[in-house]
Amino acid sequence: MTGLVVCLAVLAAATVFGIIHRRGDGRIRVRAKDGDERLTAGDLGGPLGERATLVQFSSAFCAPCRATRRVLGEVAAMVEGVRHVEIDAEAHLELVRRLGVLKTPTVLVLDAGGSVVRRAVGQPRRADVIAALGAAV
Repeated sequence: MTGLVVCLAVLAAATVFGIIHRRGDGRIRVRAKDGDERLTAGDLGGPLGERATLVQFSSAFCAPCRATRRVLGEVAAMVEGVRHVEIDAEAHLELVRRLGVLKTPTVLVLDAGGSVVRRAVGQPRRADVIAALGAAV
């Protein structure tokens, strides 16, 4: 009987943790440290967007990264002056460490000067990305 109670308690705790974790996944947030971070064309391997840049950190075997790539590409095509840049996290470990990227996909929204204004960990929704661009432009 005790084993059943422990099993149910662990199952309930895991379910609550999963629900809480999933609700935060993909949400675009402001992190206190991000305002101090500035990325350059050298960091990105290409020019910044004229108005804003969507930077996506991905890895080779990341399924949500493909969907994120599609969403960010669509948003960048819709909004003039916005560029989407995808960075392989495994090939750019120094940049990953500097920016505190812990999971892929991680999306950074940069303003025209390269300052990080928003961040999402996990797959963001299109509406959230569009709203975050409002803070960057």
